[in-house]
Amino acid sequence: MEIVKEIIESYLDERKQYIYGFSNLRGLVNGKYADLPYGIVIGRRLDNGVIDTIVDGPTGAYYAYFKEINRLLEEISTGITDTLNEEGLPAVSILPTILENQISDDYLKTLSVDISHKMLATRAGLGWIGKSALFISKKFGPRVRLVSILTSVPLSPLGKPVNSSHCGQCELCVEKCPAQAMTNRNWQAGLAREELFDAFKCRETCARLARERLNIDARVCGVCVAACPIGQPKRKYRTTVHES
Repeated sequence: MEIVKEIIESYLDERKQYIYGFSNLRGLVNGKYADLPYGIVIGRRLDNGVIDTIVDGPTGAYYAYFKEINRLLEEISTGITDTLNEEGLPAVSILPTILENQISDDYLKTLSVDISHKMLATRAGLGWIGKSALFISKKFGPRVRLVSILTSVPLSPLGKPVNSSHCGQCELCVEKCPAQAMTNRNWQAGLAREELFDAFKCRETCARLARERLNIDARVCGVCVAACPIGQPKRKYRTTVHES
């Protein structure tokens, strides 16, 4: 496991801007990934200066930054995966986001992917799922983007898996959501996404806002990322954040 950590950290130039962890995914992945039951998840902190420009819809700065961070994470995960394979350690990179040319009719029916970065991150003990269905990291709150790598190399989680929300009574993201897509329910491991969040309503509103604010065909918003007080020590919020 130490060689895996060394390889990962060699690609993280600004170490303080990243979190990473390992997940045991036995029983959670199948099909084409069944032979890769261990996960590596990496998170990159998002810049507060960019996120704080978001008030009631997407900004051009956020959209450009979102694309740049996805590009950076793809580059990092691909580099780590290639190095692991060169060392004889089987691994496959999972891109940070689904690309436009990868959107299929099946995806549009469910808005679900084969491998969830958020699942890997909660299994790695890095945080939980918020009322917005965002991943809420203990260190950066939702101001983080994730990328994952699957491997057959046995990896022990560096932290205890998180199975429930720490959002408590906080409703800021619920109140601010332009789509009103949230049910105001706290997440528990195994809870169906639909009981927490309407992904279709969110996608539709994001597309409308991108057209109105940025004149682009994209699905981008960021309001819930900016609204969440976790990761913003100067803001007060109605919850208590625990360590798991």
